[in-house]
Amino acid sequence: MSDHEKSSRRALTTSGRSRRRFLEGTALAAAGTSAALLPGFRATAAESAPANCPAIATPMKNVEGKVAFITGGDSGIGLGIARAFTEAGMKVIITYRTQSHLDEAMKVLASAGNRVHPVNLDVTDRAGFEKAAAESLKVFEKVHVLVNNAGVGVIGGLSTATYDDWDWGMSVNVTGVFNGIRTFLPRIQAHGEGGQIVATSSLAGLLGHGPAGVYTASKFAVVGLMESLRAELDGTNIGVTVFCPGIVSTRIGNSNRNRPSDLADSGFKPDPKMMERMREQMKEMRGPPPAMDPYEAGQRVLRGVRNNDLYVLTTPEFEKEFAARGEAIVASVPTDVVIPPGREQMGRMILGKQPYAAERDRKRCERASVKKA
Repeated sequence: MSDHEKSSRRALTTSGRSRRRFLEGTALAAAGTSAALLPGFRATAAESAPANCPAIATPMKNVEGKVAFITGGDSGIGLGIARAFTEAGMKVIITYRTQSHLDEAMKVLASAGNRVHPVNLDVTDRAGFEKAAAESLKVFEKVHVLVNNAGVGVIGGLSTATYDDWDWGMSVNVTGVFNGIRTFLPRIQAHGEGGQIVATSSLAGLLGHGPAGVYTASKFAVVGLMESLRAELDGTNIGVTVFCPGIVSTRIGNSNRNRPSDLADSGFKPDPKMMERMREQMKEMRGPPPAMDPYEAGQRVLRGVRNNDLYVLTTPEFEKEFAARGEAIVASVPTDVVIPPGREQMGRMILGKQPYAAERDRKRCERASVKKA
């Protein structure tokens, strides 16, 4: 049986579980997000930019034997990434908050044996991050790939959000990402073997979601953070990737299980009748579930790491919206402003080198080459 056939069979045998987990996360569906399911996808080491396309450094092209630290690696996207990484020969440290989720994850990753090490971590705990890093180095000596994946779904409009909604969402989804970078980047730089910094954002980090204001703000912040880091680390042997998926079959809809008691005041009260109607509609659906399988998401992240892609997306159905957003910004550039002498020079000095044009040209070339093939 070919790898493609094995992958497709896995997707079919897990479709029931995917549908069930999707139902757990219907709060995100209410936020208006969507996802594409592309069966049979498999990231391999052979997949790379065509020879005639612009080349960039790919410090983690060969991931076998490398070590990854994955926050929230006990379920959902994090576990999908851990599966893809271990199947590629990597060692992984996965963080967890819920013991039952970890128990399930260790069964899924059993074939990797002692190449998997779990660590209990709240990503908002900076001292805890330092302890986790020390333990990781004690077990595997080095970390090459950091995956800041842990996140929470704070779903609701800004008009009803409370201070607690804001503080909780930002502390996990944004500060948690910075905590990971602050903890591990110096250690990756110190061993000098190269590395990759990855963060999980969202489709909501690229397109404003009205029904999910706090979540959108946090995920936009992650995209900006990673774009800035990409520019900062340009020319070094450490790459940067931001993963912006649509709906993936995860437990993010049950994020409240880890919400701190001191941030419990929420302005978001889902309509029980609406949620029940959505569940009934999902039960009546035929064919594959609309949410992407976490394993496929993990394979896409793996390919992004190997190719040092700045953006990894899963939602081709929103290409027009991505383009419209960029075009709306360009169309809003003023034509009646007189630029004072030296302002552009000063502005560009502050702005620094930008990663956008290079990434655009490389990905356009790759896309055109695929269409020709």
